[in-house]
Amino acid sequence: MKTLFLSLSLALGVPLLAAAPALAQTPPAAAANPGPQIVTTGNQILATLQQRRAEFRKDPAALRRYVDGALRANFDSLYAARLVLGLHGRGASDADVKLFADALVDNLMQRYSSALLDFEGHPRLRLKGETALPGGRGVKVSTELLRDNGAPVPVDYLVRNNGGWKIFDVMIEGVSYVQTFRSQFDGPLQQKSIAQVAADLRNGIAPAATNTGGR
Repeated sequence: MKTLFLSLSLALGVPLLAAAPALAQTPPAAAANPGPQIVTTGNQILATLQQRRAEFRKDPAALRRYVDGALRANFDSLYAARLVLGLHGRGASDADVKLFADALVDNLMQRYSSALLDFEGHPRLRLKGETALPGGRGVKVSTELLRDNGAPVPVDYLVRNNGGWKIFDVMIEGVSYVQTFRSQFDGPLQQKSIAQVAADLRNGIAPAATNTGGR
């Protein structure tokens, strides 16, 4: 169930940064803080998902297009993929890393995009704060996903300024997307090449999800 929240959080976090083209064009030294933009535009995305729910249920391809368009441009998939690959990515070619990154994003959206429509009521994001990451790696934007029923869900976005603020990790209740998938793919990557694992993902073959507990 936690991956359901992950898919929603990725879908929220990425389009919301895409909705601010002026921010993406700002030089790194002068870039605005990402937190307020994440919450403001994220809530617009949530409202759109609710308003267009019937349309998206009838046309899953439209939902994929809605999510994927911004995901490709504003999720730092190559950097995230290298973090997921960890030691397995050392010395890997950029082409192999891109194969893995594209396959991972495609697989995630294919398996869980429909779950984005399962949130009833009026879910919304609330900004809690921003914290600089060690070593100048970027900023952690802390938010809560508020629901009509149920306790708030802590969601942290890790972003870095790479030609504009881009998300490279999402943490839900303290559980990292990068760390979860690094554990999940460690076994297959010990037995197969990066390109082979990417091909498996393309064919819908994914390693068993790590049990992270929680939702």
